[in-house]
Amino acid sequence: MDIQLVAPITHVEDVQTIKDDEKQFIHANTIGIAPKELKNNCIIPSFAKDNESTISHTHFIESIYLAAQSWFKYETILEPVIRVSHPVKGRIPSAMGKPAKVLTDEEKTLYYERMAFFIEIPSIHDTICGNNLNLTLGGVRAYNLENLYCKKVEEKFKIFIGFNNKVCLNLCVSTDGFMEEVRARAVSEIIEVAFKLFSNYNAPLFLKQISEFQNEFLTEHQFAQLLGRARMYQHLPPKAKRNISSIMPLSDTQVSIVTKAYYQDESFSGEDSGGVNLWKLFNLFTGANKSSYIDTFIDRGVSSHTFINELLGSLSTGKANWFLQ
Repeated sequence: MDIQLVAPITHVEDVQTIKDDEKQFIHANTIGIAPKELKNNCIIPSFAKDNESTISHTHFIESIYLAAQSWFKYETILEPVIRVSHPVKGRIPSAMGKPAKVLTDEEKTLYYERMAFFIEIPSIHDTICGNNLNLTLGGVRAYNLENLYCKKVEEKFKIFIGFNNKVCLNLCVSTDGFMEEVRARAVSEIIEVAFKLFSNYNAPLFLKQISEFQNEFLTEHQFAQLLGRARMYQHLPPKAKRNISSIMPLSDTQVSIVTKAYYQDESFSGEDSGGVNLWKLFNLFTGANKSSYIDTFIDRGVSSHTFINELLGSLSTGKANWFLQ
């Protein structure tokens, strides 16, 4: 299939940079950026050996947006929300030796090493525990995963489709909705992979699976046990980790965020009687995951779903789980 990117996202050019005090799908050290600013103010890195251009962040976003328009042609598709991090600053040759404080805008160059975006489709939605969930798709690009010192090769991208919880913009993504390493030389190849991901994604099945989280419950003692085991897990020797089927997706710092939110989160805190259902726990995990760097954000979100799903299996069948022992 030979698909060409025929039109940019023209109607999102005037979107303003997202304010940092608004709800965000990721925090870490990211900033919101408008498509127009990303397109017009950022240079495009090239491969050093042959000076061939990389696929820009803008073209990556436009390719997924075009794929969404084609696949979900009768649905409402909102404008992309973009977050970037790790700015790489430079200057043009004529500005060599000039003090940074006297550089003009024309003499400066800039691109962002890492970028994540999501595109919301609110006409495909559901409700779980009173929380509205909208279908959401998007991608992640991280130049730090590329070797820009060689000749042009296939570049790496991550693409996902899942749902976002409108209460907090927590992303709910499973392995079935995630392409961890898409390799492409052109945007047409990205679009092809996006079509494949969309066609294989079973949204009703995923919603049915995560709706079951509300039916299982951790006691306060089990929750405390889970937190303690999560702390221990980070420091286990590799041999001991291999004997544990579940993988803790969060860092020590993120486990602390989960603990704090268990007491203070307005929507997903524990019950007054102690304990928490798995739907709330899932959102405590995905909320803490917002502190991940862009290049690990989706991976940890997917792993959080897998981890909670394994807890569900243990609680419903009585199967032993190291994190609850």
